[in-house]
Amino acid sequence: MILQAIRSLVFYLVFFVHTIPLAIVVGLMAKLTPNLKHAGWGIAQYWNSANLFFLRWIVGIRTEVSGAENIPEGGAIIGSKHQSDWDIFAILPYVGHPAFIAKKELLDIPLFGWAAKWIDTIPVDRKRGKDALPAMMEHARGALERGCRVIIFPEGTRRAPLDEPAYRSGIVRMYLALGVPVVPVALTSGLYWGRNSLILWPGTARAKFLEPIMPGLSGDEFLKTLIARIETETDRMVLQDARKGLARPISPRLRERLDALEAEIGGGL
Repeated sequence: MILQAIRSLVFYLVFFVHTIPLAIVVGLMAKLTPNLKHAGWGIAQYWNSANLFFLRWIVGIRTEVSGAENIPEGGAIIGSKHQSDWDIFAILPYVGHPAFIAKKELLDIPLFGWAAKWIDTIPVDRKRGKDALPAMMEHARGALERGCRVIIFPEGTRRAPLDEPAYRSGIVRMYLALGVPVVPVALTSGLYWGRNSLILWPGTARAKFLEPIMPGLSGDEFLKTLIARIETETDRMVLQDARKGLARPISPRLRERLDALEAEIGGGL
């Protein structure tokens, strides 16, 4: 654990030393050279690839992504499980030009916020609750018209592996209003980069794009389908990873849930 704590500290130091200058450069570009968005996007792609490299070679987190063939051509919403910051790095290379939905506070940060807005990040003011949805919807519609794919984490925040799901209504409103397919994403990143843990653990974090949910369902039918697809596949993937062995300590709470899942679906894997 001591060795992995040191490796994690080195990663965080490298991450911030690497990120801050790039945020300054892209933030200033957003204000001074707004017509060079393609260059800013190129820097963002480099930053993303570099972070996956740092995760692999500093702390030992490998990345495996499958199911990209399920992403349809044209406009789409990517609705992903959210367990760690790895999720952003893993999803981004597969979705063309993304428009991530992020809390407004992040976009209010000087330079970083300027950069994020410039490369099509969509703000949502969580303090306003449902009153924030019309503005978010307008931004999302504009992003789709510009050729982006909208990325949303339907639970709104990171959740630990095998926690009870807590999906919010925002993605349902988007599905009904925007009329584009929704691609669910299952993943296992929380086993390696925990929500409340400063230590990152080696292993192969996995994400999987699942069969898209096409427009035309009612809101209730859509949400049930989305939850079933994401949670069923995430549970299956988490159990597979746990069976292979995990470097991280397993808390009594996680062990209890893994045992319950093994009893429920173990024979079906």
